[in-house]
Amino acid sequence: MPKILILRFSSIGDIVLTTPVVRCIKQQVPGAEVHYCTKQAFKSILEPNPYIDKVHLLGGSLKELVQQLKAEDFDYVVDLHSNLRTRVIKARLGKPSRSFDKLNYQKWLMVNFKINRLPEQHIVQRYLDAAASLGVKDDGQGLDYFIPAPDEVDTQTLPAPFRQGYVAFAIGAQHYTKRLPTARIIALCERLQQPITLLGGKEDAATGDEIAAHFDTRTTNNEQRTTIYNACGKYNLNGSASLVRQATKVVSHDTGLMHIAAAFRKEIISIWGNTIPEFGMYPFRTRYKVLEVQGLSCRPCSKIGYSKCPKGHFKCMQDISFDNLTANHAEA
Repeated sequence: MPKILILRFSSIGDIVLTTPVVRCIKQQVPGAEVHYCTKQAFKSILEPNPYIDKVHLLGGSLKELVQQLKAEDFDYVVDLHSNLRTRVIKARLGKPSRSFDKLNYQKWLMVNFKINRLPEQHIVQRYLDAAASLGVKDDGQGLDYFIPAPDEVDTQTLPAPFRQGYVAFAIGAQHYTKRLPTARIIALCERLQQPITLLGGKEDAATGDEIAAHFDTRTTNNEQRTTIYNACGKYNLNGSASLVRQATKVVSHDTGLMHIAAAFRKEIISIWGNTIPEFGMYPFRTRYKVLEVQGLSCRPCSKIGYSKCPKGHFKCMQDISFDNLTANHAEA
C-alpha cells in the first residue's frame, strides 16, 4: 500500500486549491494512504477531509517534524509548496518526490516588466502535474471543502431578514492592496440591493461595523429592515465557510473564502486589485465575474500584496466599475 505525503504549509486559499490532488491520489492510486503536512493554524481545513488519512502539523521545530515524518517511511512526496522548508524536508526524507512549478520567473517578468509569459492555466492544473508520475489525472470534480457538523451555522440563528437568503461578502484580505477601501465596499453593497452578510476575521470586525452603520436600520413602509449583518469575527473559519455555502451569491477579494466559495460551486463576484487572475488563482470550476481595472501600467505591482499602494493613488481598487455584476465566466 503506497504511503504518500503532500506538503503545503499555507495559506487558506492555497490549501483549498490542493484538494483536487488529495482526492485524485486517494481515488486513483490503488490502496494509497494519503498524509498531509501543514501548519497548526490550518488543521481545521484538513482534518475533516475524508480523503486524508493523517495530518502532520508544524507546530514546533522543523527538526521535530522531520523526525515525525521519517518514522512514517513514505513512498513518495508531493511538494505543493516548493520553498526552502519543503526542500529541507524532502532532502531529509530521501524519498522520491516531485514539486509543482511556482512560475516565479514568469511572475517576476509580469510584475517588473509587464511581460506576460504566464501560461493560460489554473494553479490547480500545476498542482495536479506534480502528482502526474503517480498516474493521477484531473477528475474534473473541482475543489473540496468539508465542514464538521458542529461548525455548521443554522441560518435561523441569523437576524430575521437574512434567514430567507443573503449575499456573503468576504471583506478581508491578507494585504491592504488586495482589499477594496471601505467606501468602495459600501458602494458595491449599494449596488447589490440584497441582504448582505459580511465575513472576515476579528481584524475585519471594525470595518464591518463601519459598513453596517452606513446601512443602519431603516424605515420602509413603517417596517424595520436590516440590510447588513456583520459576521466578521463571530465565527471560526468553518463557520464562515458554512455561511458561504448557504449564501445565494458570494462577493470576495482574492482570498481564501473565494476558493472556499468555489468549492461549494457558488456564483462569485471576484475582486482583484494589485494582483491579477492571470497568476492562475481565479475561481476554479464555478461561475464567476471578475471585477478589475485592466490596462493600468502599474498593475500587477506584486505577486502577493502591500500594506499600501506603492504609487499612492490605488487606482486598481478605486477605479473598479460596479456597472455589471453578472457572472460571465466558468472554468471548464
